[in-house]
Amino acid sequence: MNSAQNTPAAGYVTFTLHSHLPYVVHHGTWPHGLDWLHEAAAETYLPLLRVMESLEQRGLALKANVNLSPILLEQLAHPTFKEEFLKYVQQKIDSAREDQQDFWRRGESHFAEVAEFWMRFYENAGHHFDSLGRDIVGGFRRFYDSGAIEIITCGATHGYFALLGTDASIRAQVRMGVATHKRFFGRAPRGIWLPECAYRPAGEWSFPVTPTGDGARSHFERPGVEEILAENGIEYFYVDTHLVESNAVFTPYEMLWGDVPIASEIEGGVARGSFYKPYFADTPNRRETRVSFFTRDPRTGVQVWSGEQGYPGEAVYLDFHKKRWPGGHRYWQVTSPKIDLGNKTAYFPEIAQESTRAHARHFASITSAVLREHGQNNGGPPILTAPFDAELFGHWWFEGPQWLFNVAQEYSKPSSAVQLITCGEYLERNRPTGFLALPEGSWGRNGTHEVWLNHDTEWTWKRIYPAELAVQQIAEDGLWRGNETGTRLVKQLCRELMLLESSDWQFLITTKSARDYAEKRFHTHLEQFQSLLNSWRRYENTKKLSPEAEQELAYIEARDSVFPEIQPEMWTRESAGQAA
Repeated sequence: MNSAQNTPAAGYVTFTLHSHLPYVVHHGTWPHGLDWLHEAAAETYLPLLRVMESLEQRGLALKANVNLSPILLEQLAHPTFKEEFLKYVQQKIDSAREDQQDFWRRGESHFAEVAEFWMRFYENAGHHFDSLGRDIVGGFRRFYDSGAIEIITCGATHGYFALLGTDASIRAQVRMGVATHKRFFGRAPRGIWLPECAYRPAGEWSFPVTPTGDGARSHFERPGVEEILAENGIEYFYVDTHLVESNAVFTPYEMLWGDVPIASEIEGGVARGSFYKPYFADTPNRRETRVSFFTRDPRTGVQVWSGEQGYPGEAVYLDFHKKRWPGGHRYWQVTSPKIDLGNKTAYFPEIAQESTRAHARHFASITSAVLREHGQNNGGPPILTAPFDAELFGHWWFEGPQWLFNVAQEYSKPSSAVQLITCGEYLERNRPTGFLALPEGSWGRNGTHEVWLNHDTEWTWKRIYPAELAVQQIAEDGLWRGNETGTRLVKQLCRELMLLESSDWQFLITTKSARDYAEKRFHTHLEQFQSLLNSWRRYENTKKLSPEAEQELAYIEARDSVFPEIQPEMWTRESAGQAA
């Protein structure tokens, strides 16, 4: 399936939807925990699937790159989620019905109609979930197989690559991501979403905080992130705008296939990057490491994600913050992004849906203008990269999925010179012709690591680093090999390290959106890791576990039952250069 027209496009737009949640199964429900996953499924993942189905019925396709992070895949496929989701949906239906009855008693007929809207919405979600065989992952796989979307991978638990303390940890995050993708989709991923778009080039590195314990070198050389991606067959990733802006350090292009940078891309004899074409990330080993990157467009992105300057701040759209308790349903529109919650006015779903059409036309217009401005990029049509958190569409911006549907329809019109395309398809037609050096950075505040490493979070890294070193040493020693109990113990130790490495804990601590929960979760995985490590130290001497240690291992395995194909070899030096 292809949304493209028969004539060549003057330019392309590629949406990338990053879908991720930290592991919450068996770790709380509300206000923080499993209900996060329920909300995302009902408000984002199922609506996106319905958008794809509606486009398919019209012979169109979204052609988006959809990242389903490995730890999210594990959760969507988990029996606990599949059982609990329908209970959650029924609770939402029941609470909307209670709201409706209360509104009728109050004589508030419009709010009663909106309550009816919510009943239908969640009834539809439940029916849709059942129609998929309770298999949301399978729903995405169908559109992946048809070519309507391209599914890409991520770090296994969204570990922050640029700050992880060992190359073994980054390799394990990537290898586990590739292996999980293969298990769910039957093929290797071509692209990857770097967690938090955090990139680090090759060079000398030192621990930004002093790890607790011993075994850490002060300074050492490390490969660039792109080198580890190449080892695992990854073809492309994404970076934020500022990494390709004038403050970045660029190198001249290496001549490939007879191509050179066009004059407009040279300033003062130094090649400057374009946001509208992919490059190979420059690397010490250019001959063997050719991993492309796409750059977030700075001009149009704010239109989609900004609640103040962009579409989600439109007065008629559903307000995210004001909710009616105990059910938590929303009955008010944005009215104004800066207005007090008490002054929000009533929401009208039909009016909001109509507004998505105007905003889709606007987005198609401005993206077309940007692509016309940049014209042909050194032998190939320009591509505008529009990456967003998937949960923006539906969860944060309720009308977002409908907007995506309308955008796809706009680009399908015969008058449109712009087409939708996946990054993999674009690379098949337009291979990069040179290398561009990237500086270190992320898509976080100020483009640095400060959201994840600051005075409130540095204590987490002081504990992650020795845990990484311990797992690498255990994996290298190999004393677990050939023993079922020892292998079980080390595998779970590896799982707990990966869960400990999740960048979500630092993000939630820094933003204070769920600080207590994040700190509790970090301590839980740290305590479980330390307990398993202590059991391993005893096992090294006795080659057996005590009944109490066996019982605790079984409990932790059941609680954090992710990545069944995990192997301690992923943390060994022999894993370098071996694709998952």
